[in-house]
Amino acid sequence: MKISNTPNNSSTITGFILLGFPCPREGQILLFLLFSVVYLLTLMGNGSIICAVRWDQRLHTPMYILLANFSFLEICYVTSTVPNMLANFLSDTKVISFSGCFVQFYFFFSLGSTECFFLAIMAFDRYLAICWPLRYPTLMTGRLCTNLVVSCWVLGFLWFPVPIIIISQMSFCGSKIIDHFLCDPGPLLALACARAPVMEFYWTFISSLLLFMPFLCIMGSYALLLRAVFSLSSAAGRRKAFSTCGSHLAVVSLFYGSVMVMYLSPASEHEAGMQKLVTLFYSVGTPLINPVIYSLRNKDMKHALQKFMGT
Repeated sequence: MKISNTPNNSSTITGFILLGFPCPREGQILLFLLFSVVYLLTLMGNGSIICAVRWDQRLHTPMYILLANFSFLEICYVTSTVPNMLANFLSDTKVISFSGCFVQFYFFFSLGSTECFFLAIMAFDRYLAICWPLRYPTLMTGRLCTNLVVSCWVLGFLWFPVPIIIISQMSFCGSKIIDHFLCDPGPLLALACARAPVMEFYWTFISSLLLFMPFLCIMGSYALLLRAVFSLSSAAGRRKAFSTCGSHLAVVSLFYGSVMVMYLSPASEHEAGMQKLVTLFYSVGTPLINPVIYSLRNKDMKHALQKFMGT
């Protein structure tokens, strides 16, 4: 790792050490094997949903097209961190280059932003399907579905580049150790040569905006949806509506619950271990769990997966 000297003789960091999960060599190997299995299961689970939607004509509807795109997003999301984490388990130095750190930083947060928007449009889709069942085919057209998907990806990848570029232009001094398994803004800003309160406030503001805008849309969609469901006279109709929304609501609860704990709750210097565990849950755990939630609670998806697997 290179350390360059600035005119004021301070050491400016040009690379970082991702501390990850410190433990003896044997523990690192066990963690490598564990997360390798988790990563492969995540790829297989989400990949199976994509293939089932692709090859089962009955699933060529907006709901399942959104689900297939969401599964592809989950594959990208987990791939932005886990391969590097696996390499670090087997590495003695655990070094990540300056550029590599900020590339990971950008993709991890951009894909996370895209997931927030995806969860919002999936809630909107369920609202239209349940509250406007007769008009749903004319409201949620293939063109609208495509436009919503593209908008999620574009907005997600345009949300964070400006602050990330600004942070990358800052000077980093002193310790080059990031007590995390990925490049996160908190540890990075803590390594800056001088405090940047304006940047910290700006990051908190845009992160809060990103979380709350889609979340309020999701809550609004479900409030209208629940009002429509409780107005149904048929108990069977209410059960079917709740079953349709249950999977999505479970995924929203897992993702938003853990992300809000991580980025909106007061942090202290003694919480590094807990922050790593919470980040691990929403960045690695939820992409693993989501295919299980969607397949177990959906008869059409279970049938399509069984057909795809040849069982």
